[in-house]
Formats: sequence, structure tokens, C-alpha cells
Amino acid sequence: MDLLEYYQNQHPVCDNYVPRKCQLPIKGDINLYGVRGAGKTTIVLDLLLEKDAEKTLYIDLDDPNLMFNTITTLSLQQYIDRESITLLVLDHYNEGYLSTFPNVERLIVLSRIGLKDKVLTPIELFPLDYEEFLAFETTSAQSSGFNHFLRSGTLPLLARSQKTSTQAMKTFFQSAFNENEQKLLLILAQHHTKHLTTHQIYSFAKEKFKVSKDWLYKTMKLFTQEKLVLFIDDCYQKSGKKMLLFDFAFAKYLTIGQPFIMQFDTMIALTLMKHHIKVQTLGIHGYITANNELIIPAPFESEESLWVKSQSKFSLYKKYGIKKVSIVTVANAYEYDIEKLHFEALPFNEWSVLHDETPYEASAQDYEEE
Repeated sequence: MDLLEYYQNQHPVCDNYVPRKCQLPIKGDINLYGVRGAGKTTIVLDLLLEKDAEKTLYIDLDDPNLMFNTITTLSLQQYIDRESITLLVLDHYNEGYLSTFPNVERLIVLSRIGLKDKVLTPIELFPLDYEEFLAFETTSAQSSGFNHFLRSGTLPLLARSQKTSTQAMKTFFQSAFNENEQKLLLILAQHHTKHLTTHQIYSFAKEKFKVSKDWLYKTMKLFTQEKLVLFIDDCYQKSGKKMLLFDFAFAKYLTIGQPFIMQFDTMIALTLMKHHIKVQTLGIHGYITANNELIIPAPFESEESLWVKSQSKFSLYKKYGIKKVSIVTVANAYEYDIEKLHFEALPFNEWSVLHDETPYEASAQDYEEE
């Protein structure tokens, strides 16, 4: 059997699909890209259920049958023409795998990093935000949704898993990364939320395992382009950038004794990123948006405690032109003013919904280490 004919006869499906906020356009060629585990394949497989299987060709380029076989643009084009294929889906595509894309009525390409081909409309898919995560919960479980969110994190596969979060994390860790990538992730998790440069990461890594400088720098570049790793500028502390892993629960799984405040801080930073809000850190004092709003993670702080701290830091807020202070808590809500500066505290589940839309769109470069 012809390899392409084999793929056309496979008809992969996804079970119990939960709709995402990211919706694919009805027409046009697209590049759906995003970090591994974000749910790109599931979205496309759900789309294929509505299509004529005889005119659809889905190819998973990670399939082991391609390890010793090659698909070329010419062989694809000939098959498309012969079988009157109208929709071609290339999953797990890496830049440059094909010299050019074949001519077909509609092309959908899935990749971890956005492709440079200008013919494809780029659509980025992030892992779940809090609202999306709740959609994966049963009605009876939604009351404890925040606790489950903390344990499971933002990856759809883990949110849906019937295993314990630890078992699911282990499966993802071992299947989605090669051995050296796993070792590098362990190093990154140990320094999660710290201010770092790639050179410092290399110094830490070579103390733990045999690694070349070229490989580490190349891998870190790919990790940041994929947004597995994020670097956030600090307008207060100029040495290095704050480094975050892409999922707070995954970072906790890779380390021992990570404090809750570190998880909560990361939840807030990742929420801002997923809602396309560009931020800088103000040292350990919070995150500043382009609109000069300061966002402070304070999971259990009372109004009285925050008011005292705000008074002591008020000159710092004035120095950096802060126009509003938002305090993100686990459950507390309150507000107060100091002079003309307004402070408002909201629980994470309310605050994250308010930041669901913004006119600013952050690019991958906003979170890269230079």
C-alpha cells in the first residue's frame, strides 16, 4: 500500500472534545502553532470530523513509519491531484521539512514554533487558561476547580487525565522530551522564577550532565521560541531576566519543595501572557503592564497587611509611574486609595476573567532572553 494512501485511510479521531477559545477560520491556509501539549492536534482532529474523509489527507510527521521513508512535495502533489484531495493537514511539522508546500484547496500546518511562510495565516494556541480549564471539569468538581488547577496545571491532556497528576506529568515528561531536554528542564525547574541568562543556565547544566555549549544555546533558543521557557524583562533589576517555565504545575513536578507563592506568581504571569498582555517585572514587587498597572501576587494577604506594605513602597510606585495597583489573591477582595493611587484586590478566578481581552498583542520576542 502507498504510504500516503495508508495515511488517508487512518481517520484518527479525538474523544470527548472540549471546545477551546482558539477557533480556526472556516477557510484559508493556516499555521496552528504553540507549545507541545497545548492541544493543537485535538482541535484539528475535531475539525476533520466535519470533513469528507475521501478528500482529506492527515499526515502526522512524527509517525514512526516516516523514520525510514520520506515525503516530498512532488509525491504529495501527485497524490493530491490523483485523489482530488481538498484538505491537507501536516501535523508536527518542522520548518524546512518540505522545500515548498503543495498546491491544495486548503492547507493546515501544525508546528511548535510559528512558520515563516507568509502564505499561511499564523494562529497561536496556548495551554489552557483558568476559564478553559473549568470547561474540562465535571459540574460536581467545579467548586474545587482552583485546587485542581493548581495540581494539574494548564495542559489539556493532564486536565482530562483519569490518572493522578503525578502519573500524567511523568508520562508527558518522558514522551514529549528527549533525554537531554529532560535534563535541561530539570535544571530550569531548579531555577524557576529566578533572574538568569543563558550563560548562567549553561554553567548550572554542565555541573550536572555532559552538555555542549552549542547544543544548550541552540536548545534554549528553540525553547524560548516555542515558549516552553519565558524570559521577562525587569525594569528594577537589570541583571538577567526573570525565567519561567510554561506551566506552573509541571515546574512543581520537576522540583522538590517549591513554595505555593512561587506557583501563584507563575499562574499570574502565564495568565497575562496567554491574554497577550506585555509585562515587565518590578523586582520582587510584581508585574507592570504597558498601561502602567502594577499587578501584585498576594494570595493570602489581608487588607490591613497590604495597606501597610503599600505605604512603605509608595515612593517606589510613584518613581515608576504606577497608575493602578491590582492585587491578586486566592479568595480576598477589597480596595483602598493612597493619595490618588487606587488599589484593588480580587480573587484569581475573578481577576483572570477581567484580563481576558486586551488590544495589545505580545510577540514571542517579548519573552526571549537576549
